[in-house]
Amino acid sequence: MKKQVMEFASGNEMASIAIKQIGYDLMGYYPITPSTQIAENLDLMRAGGETDLIMVAAEGEHSAAGICYGASVAGGRAVNATSANGLLYALEQFPVQSGTRYPMVMNVACRTVSGPLSIKGDHSDIMYMLNTGWPILFAATAQQVYDFNIIALKLAETVRLPVVVAYDGFFTSHQKGRCYRFAKEEAVKEFVGRKKEPYPFLDLEHPVTVGSYMNEADLINNRYQLHLAMEEARNLLPSLFASYAEISGRAYDMAKGCYCEDAEEILVVLGSSFDTASEAVEEMRGAGKKVGIATVHSLRPFPGEELFSVIGHAKNILVADRQDSYGGCGGNLSLEVRAMLQRFGSRAKVRSLVYGLGGKEFFKEDAKEMLRLAKESGEDFAYYGVTAGETKKEEGPLFPPITRESTCLGARQNLNAVTAMPGRIAPGHGACPGCGIPVNLNLLLRGIEDPVVLLFQTGCAMIVTTAYPRTAFRVPYLHNLFQNGAATLSGIAEICYRKQEKGEIPKGDIIFIMVSGDGGMDIGMGSALGTALRGHRLLIFEYDNGGYMNTGYQLSYSTPLGAKSSTSHVGKNQYGKTFFQKDMVKIMAATGIPYAATVAESHPVDFMKKAAKAAHYAKTTGTAYVKAISACPLNWNDKPMTERRVIEAAVNSCYFPLYEIENGITRLSYDPEKAGKKIPVADWLSMMGRTKHLLKEEYREVREALQQETDRRYQELKKQLSETFPTR
Repeated sequence: MKKQVMEFASGNEMASIAIKQIGYDLMGYYPITPSTQIAENLDLMRAGGETDLIMVAAEGEHSAAGICYGASVAGGRAVNATSANGLLYALEQFPVQSGTRYPMVMNVACRTVSGPLSIKGDHSDIMYMLNTGWPILFAATAQQVYDFNIIALKLAETVRLPVVVAYDGFFTSHQKGRCYRFAKEEAVKEFVGRKKEPYPFLDLEHPVTVGSYMNEADLINNRYQLHLAMEEARNLLPSLFASYAEISGRAYDMAKGCYCEDAEEILVVLGSSFDTASEAVEEMRGAGKKVGIATVHSLRPFPGEELFSVIGHAKNILVADRQDSYGGCGGNLSLEVRAMLQRFGSRAKVRSLVYGLGGKEFFKEDAKEMLRLAKESGEDFAYYGVTAGETKKEEGPLFPPITRESTCLGARQNLNAVTAMPGRIAPGHGACPGCGIPVNLNLLLRGIEDPVVLLFQTGCAMIVTTAYPRTAFRVPYLHNLFQNGAATLSGIAEICYRKQEKGEIPKGDIIFIMVSGDGGMDIGMGSALGTALRGHRLLIFEYDNGGYMNTGYQLSYSTPLGAKSSTSHVGKNQYGKTFFQKDMVKIMAATGIPYAATVAESHPVDFMKKAAKAAHYAKTTGTAYVKAISACPLNWNDKPMTERRVIEAAVNSCYFPLYEIENGITRLSYDPEKAGKKIPVADWLSMMGRTKHLLKEEYREVREALQQETDRRYQELKKQLSETFPTR
């Protein structure tokens, strides 16, 4: 055995340690709860000089998967981590990688797939991977996450397939426990071995083509070879587990049972539920019950023979799934177990339960009840833990409806008059103190007199206003994911206009508004640009708080240069974010939309005037875009009571200039130089903990680079005041 040391750590932390010790070349990633901590931990290690891992923050999971695929093709060792809808967003990339036989490892902290949105753990995401051609190891504990990450790379490079290490989100990913890791990285590197490339892609003297077009005869052969590779993985895993046990002292099997030898009733579960159920089984055995518990450590290849040897003799088997294969009368684990038992001729009675969806807790009492249900007669498929709703008398609306008359005040430019406008969002919210989102939303909506329909992309604004069963919205509201909001809203708008033309709904102006923020215009930029280019009549509003705030503040493409975040740490090898912020207004304006503008809560009259203009173009001409700089005191690390001054400093430093591009003509709304209020960017940076380190002498070059880029962009903006841009 190799020397090991104890760590009190979570599954995500143990995954990070394994990745560091393996010595990967590159990680392509995009933040999504609950897998994000892996990238955060590795970035912290990188900042401190503990690893030289190349970390590429993609603008979405699909690109992250592509980055990893490219690195693998080039001969590098690549690793990724994702969850839930992030996994689904990248799904089409995964068969590409297995079909061309390039190894890598991806950690999946399993989580509920939307919608409705939930960030809690179940298995509804990982089951989508079953048909992608990736071996899937499922870890039940934080210790197994570490061990399986090491075994997975050895497996991947031996059979030349990418491998998933899956584990329960929050239950395993975040809960800490006592674990062991190898004291020296050499032990890990020796076990994994050196990577061998049979056909080096970068060998320019022997060029190869990867991923050619295939006809049906060739493609079926390719798929057969993929099948053979998976069978090779099936045969190899037991010996890999055995060789790993020799150096670690921890032995694993593809299938595991506890008290199953003479058990008449056996419960089969996956993941962290196994340990909880094991305690229940132990207590029931003490009471004379012949019960057992079983699980699998390999979803693909599925260990049918191994599992049958554990549970095949039982009279009654209950399989509990944290997901449902809707219409299949059971989750995917249940269907696999049923097929396996039929294949091997078992006569056991099998029942399937769906449980624990959306992170619903699983206790010993639940395991005992499931084992009791296993021997009862009744339907062989059911949901466990469903609660009946209450039948209530239908009540009227909580608020009086908002009428067109109540919002058409004709007083957009008068701050006192607009206070009479009814709020489209109900009073109160769940946001952090000082959050700029409610302020910006209210200013936007106070400038718009027409009825509105709102679509919110995933983000803080959505989360703090729609916690079921309540909603803060007094107008029609829809949520969709980061990457698809603008396209979704364009579909709503087009159907509305069509129904109005047919006389199916009353005619009248409606402003369709998409609200985006928390990095939503990174992963959602493609959808927004497509919508703008098509010219749908709607308004895109971005509250730019400079980071992925709803997942714990990871860097966004709108984060300032040098700012520290949970994926751009400050240390001896890093100074924070390494590239300049994205100029989304110019990008949107380049599509030829009729109106694009910037606004800030420090200039409320200007804000509402531009909101009114944007609404006008959104209902008459095409897509309009408005961007607000939005405070986030929690992650900017400043004081909630000072946020308006911080926002004003961003404007006065020209980091966030106020201007509009209307029908191709650029106008400056506010010139700090003429107002005598222009300040250095450093003055704004000094007001926030996330950037205060840039004032140190050691970061002078970064600070000066940000000042120079700010000045360059501002001077370029001023030059454009006399120029025009083509519009449709």
